[in-house]
Amino acid sequence: MKRSFHPAFPNGGPSRRRRALSEEERALWDSVARQVKPLKKPRSPKAQPALGPEAAPVRHTVASKPAPAAPAPRAAKPAIPPLVPLGRRERAKLSRGRMEIQARLDLHGMTQTRAHRALSGFLQRAHHEGLGFVLVITGKGRTGAESGVLRRQVPHWLSLPEFRALVVGFEEAHIGHGGEGALYVRIRRAKA
Repeated sequence: MKRSFHPAFPNGGPSRRRRALSEEERALWDSVARQVKPLKKPRSPKAQPALGPEAAPVRHTVASKPAPAAPAPRAAKPAIPPLVPLGRRERAKLSRGRMEIQARLDLHGMTQTRAHRALSGFLQRAHHEGLGFVLVITGKGRTGAESGVLRRQVPHWLSLPEFRALVVGFEEAHIGHGGEGALYVRIRRAKA
């Protein structure tokens, strides 16, 4: 048995009453409409004249020069290396003091803009100097709704492409180095 389809709205949609524009709205619309310039029509390829019975036959000619070779494709940009978590042994050595933290950056009390600049400069210097592990202290933040802005932002920043060329990976520090208010950051070695 076939069912016939009867749309609920025969005109394709519910009927809507249009409200009339107020004088103020009409004046605004008129001023906007006067300022609008129509878009230029896209240019179509030149129309070929219609060939009638009296038109001359089309002659095909062979080009004397070969077509120029296509330009060589550009070398693709190297992909941004992914972040890698610290190894279990490295983390244990850092937390027990058997591996040296070669530099520290304390971001306490800084604004986000100032902290971002300080972190960028610090990581670039550490990368340039060939350091292995550094400690970035963000602080735990105050208790409340907006606590620990830098504590949340610094891991996000370290994941950005601008820092990925400098950073291999990072993890929350051991309680002896600041716990959740600090990060161990492994610096990427500079290419020689």
